[in-house]
Amino acid sequence: MKKKLVVLTGAGISAESGIKTFRDAGGLWEGHNVKDVATPEGWYRNPKMVLDFYNQRRQQLYEVQPNLGHQILAELENDFDVQIITQNVDNLHEKSGSSNVLHLHGELLKVRSTVNRNYILDWQDNLNFGDVDDNGNQLRPHIVWFGEEVPALEEAVTIVENADILVIIGTSLQVYPAASLMNFANPTIPVFYIDPKPAEIYNLQNDIKVIATTGSKGMEIVQKELKKLQ
Repeated sequence: MKKKLVVLTGAGISAESGIKTFRDAGGLWEGHNVKDVATPEGWYRNPKMVLDFYNQRRQQLYEVQPNLGHQILAELENDFDVQIITQNVDNLHEKSGSSNVLHLHGELLKVRSTVNRNYILDWQDNLNFGDVDDNGNQLRPHIVWFGEEVPALEEAVTIVENADILVIIGTSLQVYPAASLMNFANPTIPVFYIDPKPAEIYNLQNDIKVIATTGSKGMEIVQKELKKLQ
């Protein structure tokens, strides 16, 4: 029986593939204030601008490729029962071959109804003002904006609770509730935390190994460590 390897990933793992992070841009996302493009208030103020912003992000997915960090995670499925919980809205984990990915904050390649959050469609092209659901309600990006609840959180907590090993990659541990997930891990399991600028972690009883480097380099190190834990 393969051990359950749970991996929490943040923007840092995608940064190596050319997708910019909030952290390195002073609260801006691709030059836009987060409040304008990643909040319900921003949507109500200027939905066309928000649609345009996410259309550009969606098109960017066709220009970027998974990096070594993504690839190693996919390879680990040969030896572990790997479940990825990501804060990222890109599809780089899926592109690299990972088969179990839970997106906490939504997905760029999906849209949903502004009225019925369970009305979700796969969406490859631009989303325009006037694109509507079956009842004539405007469609919006399937993204969990700041101030909105995280529907996948309960499922993520259960996954972390059942982990045999926990790996955290490329997150500042500042965005809640995602940052609190590690606290649900069994205190007896090993935890690896990879980030070039790792945050201080308090109140975690687990044996934690902090690896202050990029996701790719860090996963090369962790991959060797995991062979000892099979």
